[in-house]
Amino acid sequence: MHVQAMISTHPHVKGSTNETLIRCIEECFDCAQSCIACADACLGEEQVFELTQCIRLNLDCADICEAAGKVASRRTGSNEGVIRIVLEACAMACRVCGQECESHAEMHEHCRICAENCKRCEAACREASGSIH
Repeated sequence: MHVQAMISTHPHVKGSTNETLIRCIEECFDCAQSCIACADACLGEEQVFELTQCIRLNLDCADICEAAGKVASRRTGSNEGVIRIVLEACAMACRVCGQECESHAEMHEHCRICAENCKRCEAACREASGSIH
């Protein structure tokens, strides 16, 4: 992605970037896409009613990941406290969604892939939250 290039050119950043936060932004947007695709794949499964909670958690996680990526991308007058809280909420959403997807991973490859992406995003959000001063 081009997150590094965009943020490094921001006049308030002046080339000094938080690499941990940039990786987190990329993971958030990647996870949002995975969750949307997983929810759609779940809707295509024959036993869709068994995946209702998975679909709901996928959609919630996608929305939260997208919001976290957006908030963390803003550098003008950024509010570090809010960014930390949003990243912590994202990590929690990813943990819950990842656990649900993991429970379906043996039967559905899309859930296995989504669970892996959720775990990566959760870890990135926790690490980035700790890197904001």
